[in-house]
Amino acid sequence: MKFEKNILCIGAGYVGGPTMAMIAYKCPQYKVTVVDINPERIAQWNSSTLPIYEPGLDEIVKVTRGKNLFFSTDIEKAIRENEIIFVSVNTPTKSFGAGAGMAADLQYWEKTARQIREHSTSHKIIVEKSTFPVKTAFAMERILTSTHNGIIFDVVSNPEFLAEGTAVKDLENPDRVLIGSRETVSGLKARDELVEIFAKWVPRDRIITSNIWSSELSKLVANAFLAQRVSSINSFTPLCEKSDADIKEVARAVGMDPRVGDKFLNAGIGFGGSCFKKDILSLVYMCRQYGLDEVADYWEAVVKINEYQKERFVLNMLHAMFNTLAGKKVCLFGFAFKANTGDTRESPAIFVARRLLEEKVNLVITDPKALNNAKNDLKGFETGITFIEDPYKAASGCDAIAVVTEWDMYAGLDFEKIYDSMAKPAFIFDGRNILDHKKLYETGFNVFPTGKPALTHF
Repeated sequence: MKFEKNILCIGAGYVGGPTMAMIAYKCPQYKVTVVDINPERIAQWNSSTLPIYEPGLDEIVKVTRGKNLFFSTDIEKAIRENEIIFVSVNTPTKSFGAGAGMAADLQYWEKTARQIREHSTSHKIIVEKSTFPVKTAFAMERILTSTHNGIIFDVVSNPEFLAEGTAVKDLENPDRVLIGSRETVSGLKARDELVEIFAKWVPRDRIITSNIWSSELSKLVANAFLAQRVSSINSFTPLCEKSDADIKEVARAVGMDPRVGDKFLNAGIGFGGSCFKKDILSLVYMCRQYGLDEVADYWEAVVKINEYQKERFVLNMLHAMFNTLAGKKVCLFGFAFKANTGDTRESPAIFVARRLLEEKVNLVITDPKALNNAKNDLKGFETGITFIEDPYKAASGCDAIAVVTEWDMYAGLDFEKIYDSMAKPAFIFDGRNILDHKKLYETGFNVFPTGKPALTHF
C-alpha cells in the first residue's frame, strides 16, 4: 500500500507512543513509525502488554499496529524513509555541571539532531515534541545545517498538552493544538503541512499557530500556571487546619468566581509527574540566565511550596502518632503520581516513602498499576518494604493508612473491614481528600484530612 505521508517519531515514551498511535488511528492514509533506542520498550509496544498504561490506548494500538503504525529500533533506516520527524526524546533536569538540578539536560536531543543530519538524504520537517527551553529550535537548525550538504531542514514546534490518565481523550479531542514555525516561506509551508495532519480530526479553530519561540515558551508557561494553582491552594491547607476552616469549602467558594475557575483547586499532598517540577526549574534557570532574578524567585517558590507540602504530610503523621513512627506499620494507598496512570515520575509517594523509611517505619505499598515502577523507584530501600496489590491485605495489621494517590477504588473500599484488621489506635491520613472522613471517624479511625480539622478520639 502506498501511503500519502510517512511520519516518524523518535522516542517511544509517554508522549511519542500515544501521540503517534492517535495520528495513525485518525489518519489511515499515513504510515506512522515509532523508533526508540530501548529494544525492551519497542518489544512491549509490539506486545499485548504496552509499556505504559493509559485508558483507551490498548484499543487504538491494536486497531492500527501492523497496518499503518509500526514500532522499530532501526532508527537510521526510519530517518532515511520518513519526511516528517517528530522528536520526542527525554529532556530531564541536569544532574551534573552548570545548571545541575535546574537546567534541562539536552544531550539526548542533540544526539538525535546529529543522527537526523547524518542519515537524511532528502528534505525533512523536524517537529519538536519534547519540552525544550526557548531558542532550542535555533540550536537544532545550526546542528542540522552545519555540514552544508544541500539538504533542507525545517524545524517546527508542536508541544504536547496531554494530561496523564486522560491522554487518549486529550489527543482525540484536544482543547488546542499549537504549531510554531519560523515565519519564512519554507517555515510557513512546513507549518501548514503539520496543520493538515491534525486537521484530519481536530477542528481548525482549535489549531493555533505562532512563531516558533512563542510555541516553545507556551508549553513551559502552561505547566507553570497549572503547578502554581496547585501550590497556591496547597499553601492554604496548613492555615485551614490551624483555623478549623475546610479547604474544600474555601476552594469551592473561590472557584465559583469565573475569573478564577475551579480547575486545579483540589488540595492535596503536592503535584508530581514528569513535567511540572522539571519545566518550572528549567524556566527558573532560563530566567536567571537572562538576569531576571525576581521572575525566577517567583516561580521557584511554586516548587518550594510543593516540597514543603510533602514534608508537612510526613511530619503530620509523625506528630499525630505520638511523635514516633519507629517500628510502626504504615500502608501507602497509591504510588502513582495521579490516578489512572502507572507513572511514578516525581510522585509525592517516593518522597513520603523514603521519609517514612528514615523514621524506621515498616512500609506496605499498594497501587493497582504502579507497583513495578514503585519497586524501581525504591531500589536500595527495599529493607522494610512490602508490595501488595490488594488494598485489604496491604492494610491488615497496619497502624496507619496514608492515601497518596486519588484512585476512585479507594473511596469505595469497605473501611469497617479494614478497620477491624488494623492495629489500634488506627489512623488514616487522607492526602487527597477522597474519603468520607465523618464515616471513617464513626467507624473508629483517627482521621487526618488535608486542609481540614482532624477528627480524633483522643
